[in-house]
Amino acid sequence: MNRPTVRLPGGSFTFGSDNHYPEEAPRHQASVEPFVISPYAVTNADFTAFVAATNYVTSAENPIDPATAPGMPAEYFAPGSLVFQMTEGSVDLRDFRKWWAFVPGANWRNPEGPDSTINDRQDHPVVQVSLFDALAYADWAELSLPTEKQWEFAARDGVETEFPWGDELTVGPHIHANTWHGAFPHQNDRRQSTPFTEAVDAHSASRFGLFNMIGNVWEWTTDSYTSAHNPDKKCCTPTRTMDGQNITVKGGSFLCAPSYCRRYRASARSPQEARSSTNHLGFRCVGRDGD
Repeated sequence: MNRPTVRLPGGSFTFGSDNHYPEEAPRHQASVEPFVISPYAVTNADFTAFVAATNYVTSAENPIDPATAPGMPAEYFAPGSLVFQMTEGSVDLRDFRKWWAFVPGANWRNPEGPDSTINDRQDHPVVQVSLFDALAYADWAELSLPTEKQWEFAARDGVETEFPWGDELTVGPHIHANTWHGAFPHQNDRRQSTPFTEAVDAHSASRFGLFNMIGNVWEWTTDSYTSAHNPDKKCCTPTRTMDGQNITVKGGSFLCAPSYCRRYRASARSPQEARSSTNHLGFRCVGRDGD
């Protein structure tokens, strides 16, 4: 399939950080081989073409076998997914259940539930996709998902600053990424209602020619999540039978706010259960080995 790609040179780079969350440490030197990466996250239009060609059914569109998740509320076994919902006022930020809700019928076509649509979001990143959905798309497109090291190398953009554009999230009035502005989770100074995602080519391209590696949506990688970096750990690719395992996601999303979550940086990382899907989680692809 003919999609735009950027060839990155690979090489040695600073991986992780000792200055923020403990799971980003230890900061150390790592290296990657040259590789090809998409400048954009996979869009709703891209995923629509994939589903039309394959009749693929995503994880959120399938019920869950209760035996695989004992103790989970019964209503969670129905087709559906987790959806962010703004609160009416300030809440205890230690309890994410205040702003996340399981919504029956939420899926990639209906990101916030049955009454929502992607008709006006064809150039937005596809969301409500599990690791298995992302892997299925990548297989169909004859591509792969990035390792955590590949993803971070690409996001760092060849610089040592906090962000690809410098050490400040915003520079004067200029906004470089789709993150939360205001009091989380009840006041977003940029938008107060869905969609919270933006087009995959919003904001300026990085020096590497990539868009929205920071913010907009979290992106799947192929690496299992551990609580801290291990410089000697070898990268591994999960299989499609990894139910219950946590996978590393990168980049932060439109929900990242200075008052709550500063994970809108290249070194930031978070665990996501392989079967799960949310309306702030998507993916981008890299070339297969040898591309």
